[in-house]
Amino acid sequence: MTYRTGPDGKALLPSKPPCSMPATMLTDLFLAAFHHLLFFGLVSMLVTQSVMLRGRIDGAVLARLGSIDRGYGITAGLLLAVGLLRVFYGIKGYDFYLHNPWFHAKIGAFLLVGVLSIWPTVRFLRWRKSLKADPAFIPSTAEVCGLQRIIRFELALVAVIFVCAAAMARHGGF
Repeated sequence: MTYRTGPDGKALLPSKPPCSMPATMLTDLFLAAFHHLLFFGLVSMLVTQSVMLRGRIDGAVLARLGSIDRGYGITAGLLLAVGLLRVFYGIKGYDFYLHNPWFHAKIGAFLLVGVLSIWPTVRFLRWRKSLKADPAFIPSTAEVCGLQRIIRFELALVAVIFVCAAAMARHGGF
């Protein structure tokens, strides 16, 4: 966005006509709010998976874990899509994001969470398949503990994403 300058060289008004500003601001508000709500949904699903893996694992829990994981994947995809829309249609513009090292760190952490989430998804699918073959199937304690560690590490990375987002919004103090 370019600005007109006054005689003292300070920015006065955006170069866009005033009638287009509210729509842009409203779009930015909608995208930001949806982005934050999706992120909190993602966190809640990770916490739910972590809590469910602490208890007794039976057929009902396995089915719920699979459903939550499916919702987690859908939410992560929507989160990425809305985030990209914010980059290209948000008020700050793509230059703000593409030249901000905190944005790159945030995306890197998000992608790492995505890669880490593949293992639990594969496990949940295998467990569901095993449960269909044997209704008495219960996953081993070692497998459950391994998934607990992965999901907790994902949650720690989510905290890193929050910190990167706060730093990014403030240019990281640069």
